[in-house]
Amino acid sequence: MSGLEIAAVLLGIANIVLIIRRSVWNYPFAIAMVSLYFAIFREAKLYSDAGLQIFFIAVNAYGWWSWQRNKADAGEIIIEELNANGIGAWIAGSILATLAWGLIMTNHSDASYPFWDAGVAMLSVAGQILMTRRLIENWYWWIAVNIISIPLYILKGLYLTAGLYALFLALAIAGLVEWRKVQARQA
Repeated sequence: MSGLEIAAVLLGIANIVLIIRRSVWNYPFAIAMVSLYFAIFREAKLYSDAGLQIFFIAVNAYGWWSWQRNKADAGEIIIEELNANGIGAWIAGSILATLAWGLIMTNHSDASYPFWDAGVAMLSVAGQILMTRRLIENWYWWIAVNIISIPLYILKGLYLTAGLYALFLALAIAGLVEWRKVQARQA
């Protein structure tokens, strides 16, 4: 546990609370958090997670812009939903991306737990894109990410980060419940 990890955890908590509230201000906290996690994961040889943080910087900048443009008259973010075919495509794409990236990391790096790490990374990419597009299904991807991340981070000795992801799991469930309520009101 380092000061860097503590700072990243605090930024992460603020980020998720703001997402649940559908606040566009989640994005500056996210960008700061992922910048710190790049260094943390690189040091832990979780290269897929480290690379993921670079993606997160870019997609959070895009999300900040997108959410600013997609507010209801009251200033709330409008939530959308995938159909069954869309959900199936995202699941299949997530699985294929995980397998492909896991093979790349296995054959071209000394990554720890390359397929496990790839699963965290590829599900996170999908979850972030879904969240940036304001799709309620993002919460299901984040729930899956959190469930598989916690034991990985414990194995790597990132106990505070594992604790953060346990909190993220609870917040993802709360986010799903809250967004479903909002979606019902928007209908």
